[in-house]
Amino acid sequence: MVFDRMGGSTMSGVMMRVKALVVVSLSIGILAFAVPAIAQELPPEQLALARKYIDLTDSASVYEITMVEIGIGTMRQIVQQNPEIADATDTIVGKTLEEYRGRKGELLDQFARVYAARFSIAELQEIVSFYETDTGQKLASANTEVNADLQTVLKVFTNNIRQEFYAKVRAALREQGVKL
Repeated sequence: MVFDRMGGSTMSGVMMRVKALVVVSLSIGILAFAVPAIAQELPPEQLALARKYIDLTDSASVYEITMVEIGIGTMRQIVQQNPEIADATDTIVGKTLEEYRGRKGELLDQFARVYAARFSIAELQEIVSFYETDTGQKLASANTEVNADLQTVLKVFTNNIRQEFYAKVRAALREQGVKL
């Protein structure tokens, strides 16, 4: 039985594994906060290469989409409570979005820091060189659509396997005389 090899099949064994996963997750989260501190010590040429990679692959327009979503959320929240000021709010949201238009670089610089902290200058140069090719540009352009397709495939797979997995566990429990 799988649980036997993982430390017991009792509920306390399962809870211990869940607690261990929580500790690991928290540790990963703490390490994620350390990345900006590490990134501050990176050489400028490493950051520049990482930023070049970001610029070459930003086909999804993450900043623009994020800002529009924030604008829509703000509009929805204000208008829901004050429907009579919908037109004025729409105008102000549009103006505020314009103010943020020039701040895309701030976000992309932070993205670059994440990559620069994880890849050496030589590795970043290889990555940039690839994305400067026609194939690299095609991959960068297709990534958004490919990722959406992959999410759909994973969702179908998960839905199918979830039912199958559940049925197998129930059948195995019944074979052991457990009544559900």
